[in-house]
Amino acid sequence: MAITQYTFGNPVTRYPDITPPEQHQDGPGVEHAQSSAPDVGEDSYVGSGRLTGRKALITGGDSGIGAAVAIAFAREGADVAISYLASEQEDADRTIRLIEAAGRKAVALPGDITDAARCRDLVAQAVEQLGGLDILVNNAGKQQFAEHLLDISDEQFAETYETNVFAMFWITKAALPHLAPGSTIINTSSIQGYTPSPLLVDYASTKAAINTFSKALAQQLAPEGIRVNVVAPGPIWTPLQTAGGQPPSALPTTGEETALGRWGQPAELAPAYVFLASPESSFVVGETLHVDGGMPNP
Repeated sequence: MAITQYTFGNPVTRYPDITPPEQHQDGPGVEHAQSSAPDVGEDSYVGSGRLTGRKALITGGDSGIGAAVAIAFAREGADVAISYLASEQEDADRTIRLIEAAGRKAVALPGDITDAARCRDLVAQAVEQLGGLDILVNNAGKQQFAEHLLDISDEQFAETYETNVFAMFWITKAALPHLAPGSTIINTSSIQGYTPSPLLVDYASTKAAINTFSKALAQQLAPEGIRVNVVAPGPIWTPLQTAGGQPPSALPTTGEETALGRWGQPAELAPAYVFLASPESSFVVGETLHVDGGMPNP
C-alpha cells in the first residue's frame, strides 16, 4: 500500500535519515543538483477537496517547501500561481506539470522579488490569470551562512532582507485589495527566528521580523475577515541548504539536533499550510505552527 500523509507510522523512521555528503551549489540552488532529491509529496500527498475553487499565489513555489505546498494545494482543489527565479525554471516546470496533473490551473511567474515593481506585477499577473486571489503564501527566502558578522557584505545583508522581509511587505500590500473575507495569508518563518544560529545572523533576524510583522498584521486584518498565520520550519532538506544555507561540512549531521533526530522533508510541511489555508482553521489567527521535529521554542 502506498504511503500517504494519512498513513500511520513511526515519525522517527517515516522518512529516511539522510546523511548527505558535503556539497555546494551556486546561486539559489535547484533540486535536481542535490545529492538526494527532497520529498515534495509528489508520490504521497492525497487531496480531499479542502481547497476546492480557491486561488493561491506561492512565492518560491518551484522547489522545496514551496513546491510541496503548491502540489498539496492543487490536489486539494486550488488553482496555483508560483513565483521563482528564472534560474530555477527546471524545478518550476516539474511543479507546474504536477499542478496541471491534478487537474488545476497552473501559472508560472518567473522574476526577482527583490524588486518592488516586480512584486506588484507578479500579484497583478496572478490575479489576472487565476481570475482572483484568496490565498497568499510568502515562502521564498534567502539564507547564506557567514562565520562572522565581518563576513556579511552590505549587499548580502540587504538582499536577505529584501527577499525575506521587503518582498513579503510588497507582495502582501499589492494582494490586499484583491483579498475578500475568508482569504488567508501564510508567511514562512523558521526555527531561526526563535533559536538563532551564530552563522545566520542576517537570516535569523529576518525570520524574527516575519514573526512580528505577521502577528501585528493578523490583528489588523482579522476584523476584515482575512486571517494571517505563520509556519516555522526546522531543518528541512531543500536546495536552500546546499546553496550556502549551511556550511557544507554541517550537512551530514544537520537534523540530528531535532527530537526526531533527522532532517525534515518538504512534504511534511504541506499539511500545515493546507490547514491554515482552509476554513478548518477559521478561529486560528496570528498563530505560528512549528514544524521542526520537536526543537524547543521559547
